Amino acid sequence: MPGWSAHDIPDQHGRLAVVTGANSGLGYVTARELARRGARVVLACRSEVRGGAARERIDGEVPGAEVELRRLDLGDLGSVREFAAAFPYDRLDLLVNNAGVMALPYGTTVDGFETQFGVNHLGHFALTGLLLPALLDTPGARVVTVSSPMHAMSNIDLTDLNSERRYRRWVAYARSKSANLLFTHELARRLAAQGADVVAAAAHPGYADTNLQAAGPRMAGRRGSEWLLRLGNRVFAQSAEAGALPTLYAATAPGVRPDSFTGPSFAMWRGSPAPSWRAPWTVDDRAGELLWEASERLTGVTYDALKA
Repeated sequence: MPGWSAHDIPDQHGRLAVVTGANSGLGYVTARELARRGARVVLACRSEVRGGAARERIDGEVPGAEVELRRLDLGDLGSVREFAAAFPYDRLDLLVNNAGVMALPYGTTVDGFETQFGVNHLGHFALTGLLLPALLDTPGARVVTVSSPMHAMSNIDLTDLNSERRYRRWVAYARSKSANLLFTHELARRLAAQGADVVAAAAHPGYADTNLQAAGPRMAGRRGSEWLLRLGNRVFAQSAEAGALPTLYAATAPGVRPDSFTGPSFAMWRGSPAPSWRAPWTVDDRAGELLWEASERLTGVTYDALKA
């Protein structure tokens, strides 16, 4: 894995991928590079305008790319169900759960969940469950969920998943990213128990220059904080191209292990993909089971094929 780059992505011809949040940042780079290697890529985007612009950009950068746009709002379980119901393929080689929000002012999704938990975890939990039949029918399929090194700031609180008692935006973000890792752990465990030929893995970009960091301060009207974060991105962050490499590695490299966590090699911050440290609570079997049960109850999506 040392020195691994986008040039090392294996041939993807014949593979079908879904990338959430593919209109910008890490998702855009992930979708573009998969298409460059020959995959057919579904851009799953909340905004059809921004998603359409991303599709045109990929068409310009990768002549002959097979990309299509489908609307998906992870903050609306009705939209998630519509996306899955209209999915025209009976197979799926790769699902990249990339889309996310960071450190927003308190808000709720269409279904009443705290926004960060609802979008970052519950939306992807529901999407994965609804697309599971297509994944199980595809030998060698993978599910890659994007977390963050900031998950280490806080474990999930199973008694207050929606931060109803007290909301702290960065703690809520960290909990949602811990939930991403705990979901990956439990999904990998259940897939293994069923003998399924599907790998569930996780990745993170380290500190990458995207629009994600500034969204929260912008929504809160804190222009000074927004300016500082954008400055920090320019000075300290690696590019979105570099930040997407751990996801691309987890999605395509041979021999990726179930429940692995890939990130940048240098201090979980920047560099080529490497195994990444994760907090011990993200590999807790009992916590994974309880989060899974709560997620099924909250979303109404049950993974019948993977019943423990």
